[in-house]
Amino acid sequence: MRIAIVGAGAIGTYYGAKLAAGGNDVCFLVRTGFETVKENGLHITGPDEDIRVPQVNAYRSTNEIGKCDLVVVAIKTTSNDLLAELLPPLIGDRTTLLTLQNGLGSEELLAGLFGTERVMGGLCFICLRRSAPGVVHRYDYGHINIGEHGRPPRDRTRTFANEFQKCGIKCGVVDDLMLERWRKLVWNIPFNGLTILAGGIDTAAILSDPDLDEAAVQLMHEVIDGANRCGFQLESSAVEEQMKRTRTMGQYKPSTLVDFENGKPLEIEAIWGEPLRRALAAGAGMPRLQQMYAALKSLDRLEQAQ
Repeated sequence: MRIAIVGAGAIGTYYGAKLAAGGNDVCFLVRTGFETVKENGLHITGPDEDIRVPQVNAYRSTNEIGKCDLVVVAIKTTSNDLLAELLPPLIGDRTTLLTLQNGLGSEELLAGLFGTERVMGGLCFICLRRSAPGVVHRYDYGHINIGEHGRPPRDRTRTFANEFQKCGIKCGVVDDLMLERWRKLVWNIPFNGLTILAGGIDTAAILSDPDLDEAAVQLMHEVIDGANRCGFQLESSAVEEQMKRTRTMGQYKPSTLVDFENGKPLEIEAIWGEPLRRALAAGAGMPRLQQMYAALKSLDRLEQAQ
């Protein structure tokens, strides 16, 4: 299988390296650290995991890569305005686009640009940190769920899932991709936001502070209500499931906090703005999310203005 990884950050590097180590022809679009990746290759570490890919098919442009069977979109949603230019050289008659991006809206964007039939989405449940170009450490979890955009699973869905599994990636298939995107937001919205707004603290610090812990729980319930109003039935027990999962992470800093600390633009619209707009349009009351969205937008503007 010929695979293009568009975005060689933590997510793209991790899954791309495992797919390459599993024998696939994987091509990486590398926008920063190109020479380092070409010289040193890729190195993935984590619990029971130490993978090296010494020879990397790294490219500076998608024109150099050419057409692929599968295109994995792993850039931050803040760079989505580049996709209309980046992806066409990779797309042939039977190319599938799999977006691993956070939040809501990515599948709709790709469908509008390249056609609904091509589009799939993936949800990554993993704690990663990229310490240098091509070097990624996995702290916790490590599975991915994939599904079709606006459709139930197909033969190709299971084919890609099987290939991921052959390469040592725990991969499941979901019946309703949008429902699962909302389920993931139950965690992403409160913890990505609170770690920033509380002054750059980790998830363990939030859990140890009664007020912040309660704020996270209330935001989770708000997101569940928003999902339900939008027609995606999430059970209230998802709150305890997510809090239980968070307790196993230790002192984890979400990727959005790392971006903020490094002065990078935040994925405000995908993670907070789009879910908020959809929930409000469906009649949900979202006061906590509205406040968080406004505060994060303000912080992001100030950071980018410096």
